[in-house]
Amino acid sequence: MKKFTFVLSVLVLASLVLTACAPKTTTESGNHMAGLPDLGGKTITVAVENAYPPFNTIDATSGAGVGWDYDTVREICKRINCVPDFKQAAWDGIFPAMAAGEYDMLADGVTFTMDRAWTVDFSIPYVIIGQVLLTREAETRLLADFQADPNLIIGTQIGTTNEIVAKATFADREIQSFEDFGGAVLALIAGDIDAIVIDNVSATGYIQANAGKIKIADQITSDEMLAFVFPPGSDLLQPVNAALRSMHEEKDGTLDQINKKWSLSK
Repeated sequence: MKKFTFVLSVLVLASLVLTACAPKTTTESGNHMAGLPDLGGKTITVAVENAYPPFNTIDATSGAGVGWDYDTVREICKRINCVPDFKQAAWDGIFPAMAAGEYDMLADGVTFTMDRAWTVDFSIPYVIIGQVLLTREAETRLLADFQADPNLIIGTQIGTTNEIVAKATFADREIQSFEDFGGAVLALIAGDIDAIVIDNVSATGYIQANAGKIKIADQITSDEMLAFVFPPGSDLLQPVNAALRSMHEEKDGTLDQINKKWSLSK
């Protein structure tokens, strides 16, 4: 995985969508971090799938939502004095919902694309990921073998950049797209499909949750940037970016700690 310093520096372009109106910034310590915007305890609705580990999922024991998104958004709100209200939302249709302002923020390992940027605003990206081929543990074939055999069934999640990559990589066949990756993984383990196109971070999360059953067989791409999503013109964009930058600073180290906890970095 590439360094986060690189991620934040090359994505200044994404910050051009920032609005000019920003909440006040104070230098006094209070319910937010000194020097960062103060949202005054505002509650923000944060859409999550709860089906995309390690970014977000439901803990089987407690029934609570857990993952990188939960930890990171809570830390962001701690720094800019807001209260996150996490709302479970289906991936299919989420971008029209965000464009319409149904949620204040989307935290779901979303890939930045120019097409999406026409309808929603993106934060500065927080990680670069790649697409991989996820297979059953006993599988010996690699990407080239899967491309050569049109009888092998490839799965992914509908409406994602994973689906775009899957269709481009396996142009000779119909891709089986699932509502979420949890369903695709269950189908893979059951033998209903032969492989899944998924990002490497989420693949690692599913491998940990299904030890000894699935593995990464091969790399497909390595250049997608993940970011938070906001409705167009959101006044949350600048505060969230400011908090992310502060968490990323070497002397702070908070973002690095969260990344390591959820296997976004080593």
